[in-house]
Amino acid sequence: MREFVVEADGGSRGNPGPAGYGAAVIDPRTGETLAEAAEYIGVATNNVAEYKGLIAGLKAAKALDADASVRVRMDSKLVVEQMSGRWKIKHPDMKPLAAEAARILPSSQVTYEWIPRENNKHADRLANEAMDAGKKGKRWEPSRSTAALDSRDAEAARVVGDAAAGAAKARAALAGRTSGGSAELPDAEAAGTSEAETVGWGPADLGVPATFVLLRHGETPLTPEKRFSGSGGTDPSLSPVGLRQAEAVAAALAARGTIQEIVSSPLKRCRETAEAVASRLNLDVRIEDGLRETDFGAWEGLTFAEVRERYAEDLTAWLASPKATPTGGGESFATVARRVSSTRDKLLAHYPGRTVLLVTHVTPVKTVVRLALGAPPESLFRMELSAASLSVVAYYADGNASLRLLNDTSHLR
Repeated sequence: MREFVVEADGGSRGNPGPAGYGAAVIDPRTGETLAEAAEYIGVATNNVAEYKGLIAGLKAAKALDADASVRVRMDSKLVVEQMSGRWKIKHPDMKPLAAEAARILPSSQVTYEWIPRENNKHADRLANEAMDAGKKGKRWEPSRSTAALDSRDAEAARVVGDAAAGAAKARAALAGRTSGGSAELPDAEAAGTSEAETVGWGPADLGVPATFVLLRHGETPLTPEKRFSGSGGTDPSLSPVGLRQAEAVAAALAARGTIQEIVSSPLKRCRETAEAVASRLNLDVRIEDGLRETDFGAWEGLTFAEVRERYAEDLTAWLASPKATPTGGGESFATVARRVSSTRDKLLAHYPGRTVLLVTHVTPVKTVVRLALGAPPESLFRMELSAASLSVVAYYADGNASLRLLNDTSHLR
């Protein structure tokens, strides 16, 4: 039986952000690279990209010999432990990817091994080459890969100037030599071509961004009393004040005329706010469960002072850690962040280049803003977000995000 080593990796510049994977199939006896695969996959998380790299590597090994034994080497502890069966797969994005990987070859033929990142440079370089190509709107090309060059080849590529183009020339000049190393090549600036020199001072033209207009719902009877009102409570309707706020924001958005789609949390206060806007704009409302508010457990309907009086220790822990949950099994901010980021990615894929109104709640809006800024979880407590306020985040093709507006209530004055 033949034996292959698959080295795989994936990366995301933003997590989530522009992502790509790389995989190499290697003959363990000679060190020869038998196959390489890499691809830019758009906006995704590190873990999704890592699983995509694994899948590509296993498929490449199967194409070479479907009966071979395969030793997978990755620096992702999560993927290695999950595919080895030692860790449960809980995240909904990971389950179908793990299932796909498991179907490629019989489990008896595949083993998994964790390796330090510095020992996975070949696959890491492939993933970065794929992301670099995707940033330029191109596909990764095997003929231009520098991933498997050893230090002598890297020096030849460096002399040529452009690392990617130089690698192909270096390979031609060094024909007949088999590379057994995986030394890392310099990035574009080290090779003499910086991004600023390539595109000039200022951002490149990345096309029309996807723009999320984030609308917090109007007031409910609980809002002026500052009571916890999440997805686990009574699901209150808008108050008379909230209905007037919804009509005011609807009029303002109709006057601007930029909204192309409307997506709402399933909770009643958001649906009522969304419908007020939709009737003005003659648009349909799509319901998205991922936009619902945090489940505040036993704190639902209570004021902050009441929670402090009844559940002081739980409240202190909740304020100190995004992983802490409200009393009674509510959601942590970390859980909400995963849900919201997954929903954001799904909507970005569904509405590229569109301006979408997301009618949602305090925590989802603040979370989208926090992730766009790369701010820490504690920043959630440092943002003011009024009822019926508007915030805007734009997402560009390279995965970068731009906060354009926060907590605008001018339409309510």
